[in-house]
Amino acid sequence: MLLVMVLIAGSRLMRLESGDAISAEKEYELYLNDSINLEELTAIFADSGIVQDTSELKWAARLLGWNRFSNGHYKIDGNYSYDSLLSKMARGIQDPVTVTLIPGSTEERLADRMINTFQFDSASFYKTLNDSVFIKELNIDRKDLLGRLFPDTYSLYWTTTPESVLKRILNEFQNSVIEPNKEAFSEIDKTVDEIVTLASIIEWEATRDEEKRKISGLYWNRLNRGMRLQADPTVNFVVNERRRLLYEDYEIDHPYNTYMNSGLPPGPITNPSLSSIEAALDPASHDYLYMVASPEGTHVFSETFEEHKRESAKWRKWIREQYREKRRREAEENSRNSR
Repeated sequence: MLLVMVLIAGSRLMRLESGDAISAEKEYELYLNDSINLEELTAIFADSGIVQDTSELKWAARLLGWNRFSNGHYKIDGNYSYDSLLSKMARGIQDPVTVTLIPGSTEERLADRMINTFQFDSASFYKTLNDSVFIKELNIDRKDLLGRLFPDTYSLYWTTTPESVLKRILNEFQNSVIEPNKEAFSEIDKTVDEIVTLASIIEWEATRDEEKRKISGLYWNRLNRGMRLQADPTVNFVVNERRRLLYEDYEIDHPYNTYMNSGLPPGPITNPSLSSIEAALDPASHDYLYMVASPEGTHVFSETFEEHKRESAKWRKWIREQYREKRRREAEENSRNSR
C-alpha cells in the first residue's frame, strides 16, 4: 500500500512539472463573469473535457497555491503545465477579444457588435453613450459621436468598460483621420465633424470607392451654390430604413432631411470609412449637380436638370421592367406549384 502511495505521489510530482498536464485538443474559450473558486473551475474543466483527473488538478492547484480565479476571457488551446494555466487565470491575465466595426453602420448595429463582444450589457453601454459628463469629457457633441466610431478591428479585453472601449475607438479616429489629414482639414472651410457628416452621406451613397470623389464633388457643388443637397441617404436615415424611398418620405419634416433643409444635416448619418472622409476632403473637380442610380450599381451624373430628368426616366423605366420581370417569374412559379 505504501509503495502504491509513493508511486502515485511520484507520478503526480512529475506531472506537476509537465508541460502537458492540461491539454485542449481544440480551442476552448472560457468567459468568467465573476471570480470563481477551485471547485467551480474544476467543474468547468471536467465538463469541457480539458481535465480528466480532477483530483490531480485540485491537488496541484492547492500545492501551487492557486485557489481563486479572476473573471475574464481565457483561451485554452494546446498544452499547459498546471502552474502556467492556473497562475494565468488566478492573476487575471486575459486573452483579448476582437470587435470589427463596419463602415456605413447604424448606431444600433455598432452598439450590438460591442455589446455582443464585451462583458457589459446594452443598458450600461447606452447609459455611457448618453452620459453628458462623459461626452463632455470626450470634447465632442453627442450628435457627432456616430461619425467618429472609426471602422476598424479593435483588440481589447472582454472586461473593458464601455467608456474605455469608446475612448479606444475615438483614439483610433484621431490617429487615422485627424493626424494624417491635419493640413487638409486646416485648408477647408468646414469643421472636422462637418466633413465627417458629408463623408457619412458619401459612404451611404457610394457602392464603389472609385465614385466617392465624384459624388463628393457633386455635393460640394451644391453646397457652394446654395442648393439643397437632396441626398437620399439622409431621408433613409430619417425613416430609419435602407429601402427605396416613397414620395411621402421626401416630405417628412425632419432636421436631417436634406430635401427639406439647406446645408449639411446636423450630424453624421453613419460611420464613414477613411476613403469617404478623404473624398469629402478632396472632391473631384467637375460641374455635375445631379446624379441618379444606374443598373450597374453606380451613378449617372448630369450638369443640368434637363439631363437629369432624362436619366431619371431611364432609371424608372428599368425599375419598372425589373418589377414586371419579378412578377412574371412569381406567376410562373405559382403556376408550377399549383399543378
